[in-house]
Amino acid sequence: MPEIIADPLVELTAQGLGNRPAAQQWRDLVAVDLTFYKSFMAEEIRDEGRTEGIAQGILLFLAQAGVDVSDEARERITTCGDLDTLNRWLLRAPTAKSAEDVFAGEVGGSSTEATFPNGPHA
Repeated sequence: MPEIIADPLVELTAQGLGNRPAAQQWRDLVAVDLTFYKSFMAEEIRDEGRTEGIAQGILLFLAQAGVDVSDEARERITTCGDLDTLNRWLLRAPTAKSAEDVFAGEVGGSSTEATFPNGPHA
């Protein structure tokens, strides 16, 4: 089947499956090189890869510094899906003396960080 026909069908099928269990199986089946294709599903797959990579980077920095990371902190880092938050945590990780230092300035215990008036680097 030509890609001009197949690509929209792949996308429509993914959208139709929504959050059902079969959706992940479908995504795994079609998770071939989608860098050429700009679609909701392709972007979502790339974003998931980005968040996983950044989360692993944060944990790697903390491990290299000998920082003990509790199961709660590890879960908070690995389940955060917000790229802006993960990037702020990644910037803090190399100088963190504790896992709590990575989350400094947050409101509450969620994985959403407080907004900084002067930007995340202030």
